[in-house]
Amino acid sequence: MSAWRFERPEGLPLPEPSEEAMPFFEALKEEELRVPKCAKCGRLSYPPRAMCPDCQSFDFEWAPVSGRGTIYSYVVTHQAIHPALVGHTPLATVEVELEEGPRITSNLVDVPPDAIEIGMAVEVVFEKINDEVTLPLFKRA
Repeated sequence: MSAWRFERPEGLPLPEPSEEAMPFFEALKEEELRVPKCAKCGRLSYPPRAMCPDCQSFDFEWAPVSGRGTIYSYVVTHQAIHPALVGHTPLATVEVELEEGPRITSNLVDVPPDAIEIGMAVEVVFEKINDEVTLPLFKRA
């Protein structure tokens, strides 16, 4: 297999974190992957939201997770859906099921879209975009 690497296209918009998601993005700057953990029932969840999807509690703490998981699902985009993506397709978006349970949507940095498999073991890598934004990407474990 030839070397392949995902590179974030210049000009692609950066995330604009909500108040609920800010602790997630702050942890990424420290190269830590953290997800909300309900203080009442203990459920880990992602994406961040104001209320626990199980017990409806509004009390959360931010728990570190390993960053290891498997590909749960993926989609390959063949048509550029943003001007910055022209020339960068096909592009795969993956849903990673973390070992701890929550699923997170991201990209793989070292697997061509046609080689992705459901169940593939992956681990997080941190891509520092600038001083304010670090993104969680994944690589084959």
